[in-house]
Amino acid sequence: MSTSMNNLFNYARSLPSPFDTLTNKRVKVSSKYGNGTESTLCATVIKAVNAVCAMQNGSGLGAVGTIDDRSVAEYKSSMGPDAYHLVVYDSNTGSVMASIYDACTEVIESYTLLPSKMDGAAVFLALMPFLMLDDEFKEKYEDYYDEYTKGFPDFKKATESMAYLCDNTYRRIKDDACAAHVKVAVDKSGNLLRVSEAQLDSGAFTPTSVLAGEFRIFAKTGPSVIKKANTFIEHKDFVGQYAFHKRAFSALEEKLIPKLPEWYVIPEEVVDICRHAQITTGRSTQMRNFLLRGPAGTGKTMGAKAIAAGLHLPYMKYTCSAGTEIFDFIGQIFPDSDSTSTGSAQLDLEREQLKAMGGMNCANVMKLLGLPDLEDMDYDPAGVYQALTGMENPEATSQECMSIVMEKVTEKVKALSKRSEDAKSGGQSFTYVETDFIKALKNGYLIELQEPTTIVQPGVLVGLNSLLEQEGSITLPTGEIIERHPDTVVVVTTNVSYEGCRGLNQSVVDRMSLVRDIELPSPEVMVERAMSVTGATDEYQVSQMVQVVNDMADYCRKNSITDGAVGMRSLLDWIVSTEITGDPYRSALYTVISKATSDENDREALISAVLEPIFSPIRRKKAS
Repeated sequence: MSTSMNNLFNYARSLPSPFDTLTNKRVKVSSKYGNGTESTLCATVIKAVNAVCAMQNGSGLGAVGTIDDRSVAEYKSSMGPDAYHLVVYDSNTGSVMASIYDACTEVIESYTLLPSKMDGAAVFLALMPFLMLDDEFKEKYEDYYDEYTKGFPDFKKATESMAYLCDNTYRRIKDDACAAHVKVAVDKSGNLLRVSEAQLDSGAFTPTSVLAGEFRIFAKTGPSVIKKANTFIEHKDFVGQYAFHKRAFSALEEKLIPKLPEWYVIPEEVVDICRHAQITTGRSTQMRNFLLRGPAGTGKTMGAKAIAAGLHLPYMKYTCSAGTEIFDFIGQIFPDSDSTSTGSAQLDLEREQLKAMGGMNCANVMKLLGLPDLEDMDYDPAGVYQALTGMENPEATSQECMSIVMEKVTEKVKALSKRSEDAKSGGQSFTYVETDFIKALKNGYLIELQEPTTIVQPGVLVGLNSLLEQEGSITLPTGEIIERHPDTVVVVTTNVSYEGCRGLNQSVVDRMSLVRDIELPSPEVMVERAMSVTGATDEYQVSQMVQVVNDMADYCRKNSITDGAVGMRSLLDWIVSTEITGDPYRSALYTVISKATSDENDREALISAVLEPIFSPIRRKKAS
C-alpha cells in the first residue's frame, strides 16, 4: 500500500496556537534530511507535538505508548467531552488502525484520514515513539518543550524548533530510502482499519510502556477469556519446540524467524510436518521437502511460516510466475555499474541506486520502478491491471498482473545490463546477484516455493531436482558450487483450483517427503479465526457465514465450478463488509458470490441454493 502524503500532510489547514498569528508557514531552516530546502509548518504535526507536551506536563488528556514494534495513542478530540481518537501503528508494516471512541457511551465510529475528514493529528501522535528515535527530532522536541512549558518567551526559537520537527517528520515519511525512514501505509482513500470493541475488551492493545500521558481506554480493561477451538495447540507448546539442534543465528536471521499472530490456530498437518522433520534429523534420509496443496485461502503460506516458527528457522519465500526460468531461482550476473557504462546517464544513475539498495534483484527493480507488490495484486487485481496497462479489465487476475510486472522488470534489467558501444573491451567486472532461494538453501533456512505449477516451461523445476536431494548441489553462474545445507527445509505451496495452474512434475513430487492436502479449517476453527482477525463479536452470525462459505465450496466442487475461489479470505472480506453495510446478504453478493464464479447462471444458483436459505434479502419498507 502506498503512502498518500496529501492525506497525512494537509498544508492548507490553519495553524493552531501558538502559530495561528503567522502569515507565512515557510521557515528558513532545514532538517538534516531536507537538503537545505526551507521547512513548512504543518498543522497536524503541530497538534500532535502540542498534545505530547500537554501530556508530559500534566495539563492535557490522552496518552501515547508502545507494544514491542507497535505504538498506541489516545488523542483527546475536540468533538466532545468524552471523545477520543484511538490509533494503533505497526512500525514494521506501516499499517495504521484508528477509530473515534466515545468514552461515555462506548460507541465506536470509523476514522477517515482525508482533508475533508480527520486531520491525522492522532496518527502523528502514535508515530511519536518512532519519530523520537531520531537524534535531531528528539533534540528539537526538547527545545520546543522547554519553550512550551515557559509560555513561549522566545517565539522565534519555538517556531524554528517546530519547523525542524515538521520537516524532519515529512522527509522521513516520504523518503523510503532515508536511513531513519518511518513507514506509514495510508492510501488515497484515507480509510483506516477500525480499532474494534472486541480488541479493546480483550486487552490486545494494552501498552507495555508509556511515553506520555495516562491511558484511559486501551489500558482500562484486562485480557478477556478467548474462546478456543475443540482441538487447540498452545503457541508456547509449539513455537521453537521442534528445532533440529541448537543453532546460533545472527540478529538479522532471528528477525526472519516468523512470529505467529495470537489468532492463528496451528493446524494438525503443520505439527505433523515439524515432527517428521525433527525426528529424522541426523538420519541418512532426513525429511526436508514438503508439499502443501489445496484451494485458495486455506492457509498454505501461513502454514509454511508456522512450520518455520516450530522449527525455529529463518523463513524466506520465492513466488513463481508463468515466465519463471532457472536463473530466476539461482541468480544472475550483471556488469558492475562502476566498471562500464550503458551510454545513458539515467540508466547509470538507476544502476547506482540499485547498488545502494543491495543489488539488482527483482524486488529492488520493482521498487525502483514503483511497481505494485503481490499484496496489491491479490487485493485489487483489476485496479493494478489498469494502473499497469491503462486498460480496464474487471476479470484481471493477480497472475496476469504479475506477468506484466515481470515483463517490465525484465525489460529494465536488460536495459541496465547493456554496455555502451564506446565501452572498452577489457577490465570489466561483474556482480552476482544471489536469490533468497539460494541463500536459504546455502544457510539452512526454510524456503517456501509458491505456485510452481504456474511455470510455463516444464523443465524449470526439474532443473532444480539436484537441490531437492539430501546432499544436492548446483553450480552457480560464477562457477561456485552451492551445496544444500542439511537443515534446509523446502515447503512447496500450490493451489489446485486456480486457472493457469498445471500439474506438478512427477519427479518433483517424488522428492517430497510428505504431501499434505490442505482443506478449509473446521467450522469451529474458522469461526474462532475470523472473529479474532476481524474483531467481530456476533458469534452466531459468523457461524452462519462460515456455514455458507463451506456449503458454497462444497456446491462448487460438486458442480465443477472452478473459475473462482471460495475460502477464508472471502469469509473475512464478507464479515468486514457486513460491519460496514449492516446487510450480510448484500455484502455476500460482492465478497463471496462474485469471487466464486464469473458465470451469471452459476452465481444465481449459488444465491438461491446456498445464500438465501440462511441470509434472506433485507426487505426495506417504502416510505409512506
